[in-house]
Amino acid sequence: MYKTLSDIQASMAKEGIDHIWVSSPENHRYSTGFGNPDGRVIIGMDEAVMLADFRYFEEAARVAPEGVRAVQPEGRFISGYVKEYFSDRGKVRIGYEEGHLTCAEFDALKAAVPEAEFVPAGKIFSRLRQIKTPEEIGRIKEAQRITDAAFSHILTVLSGNMTELDVVAELEYYMKKNGADAISFDTIAVSGKNSSSPHKTPENRRLEPGFLTMDFGAMVDGYHADMTRTVVIGRADSEMRRVYETVLRAQEAVLDVISEGMKNHEMDRIARDIIDGAGYKGMFGHSLGHGVGLEIHEDPGLYTRDDGLVLTAGNVVTVEPGIYISGMYGCRIEDMVVITPGGAEDITLSSKELIEI
Repeated sequence: MYKTLSDIQASMAKEGIDHIWVSSPENHRYSTGFGNPDGRVIIGMDEAVMLADFRYFEEAARVAPEGVRAVQPEGRFISGYVKEYFSDRGKVRIGYEEGHLTCAEFDALKAAVPEAEFVPAGKIFSRLRQIKTPEEIGRIKEAQRITDAAFSHILTVLSGNMTELDVVAELEYYMKKNGADAISFDTIAVSGKNSSSPHKTPENRRLEPGFLTMDFGAMVDGYHADMTRTVVIGRADSEMRRVYETVLRAQEAVLDVISEGMKNHEMDRIARDIIDGAGYKGMFGHSLGHGVGLEIHEDPGLYTRDDGLVLTAGNVVTVEPGIYISGMYGCRIEDMVVITPGGAEDITLSSKELIEI
């Protein structure tokens, strides 16, 4: 049986859940090994059933692993197949993804299986997905390898004559031409005053002299990479250098100590104390990092709040401090880190020296 599926079923047994209705594309892939953006999965204690329409059924049936069965229902998934599937199963507890399932789909499920008890089950997936297998880490590393290569490439073509959208197009084209299945998220490339907004949408305007922040990533087999590098268009003045060096010092202080068993919130505190202490208090307005895997933002996070969590071998997290000075500019540096038994591995290999274009 597909190992991930057996892990999910073991968690279901502990929670007293008979079936789970999987509605998110990410957990569809996680539970079956097959990515279907419009499919659904019913996970039972003996098997999982992939519901696929004509567009995806042939491939789903071809790649379905042991313990997973592909079905192409006639008519609607819920009012047709689901209603029949549960018609003779009596009173069952059905788990659902409370962070993804729409109200309309939830209402349809309750109407199709009125005798069932529906219970939130998203924590089963989030808990399991935090600990990546060696195979998952391999896919993430490959995605990051392509992302690093894209940064090396962009440095060979960057010029002040490009627009922000030119930079976006160049990065995304390179990643897709060099092994990425897709991009991890909408690429950010913001320059000058635009860089003071951490997630500003790139514009069709020439690169403004000053900081150029590029946040981008490749996707391989559904697994994401995420990195940020900030370079300078033109020449950096003394204050820009101080900002950059402070961000880099904050990141390196975390990378020096991050490891299995460290408290998540302590990582944020280490970076934030350095930035605040350098006179930039209030200018680092987001958390230090987040988990990365089948989603670009997933558990565990490196947040300010103390939620009692500690880092565990198999976690993959970003370390991305930044300083953003409103009306002037911003700077962020981001690496991805794999937590290993007794330590950690920084899998982002791109240079972090201050580069002037």
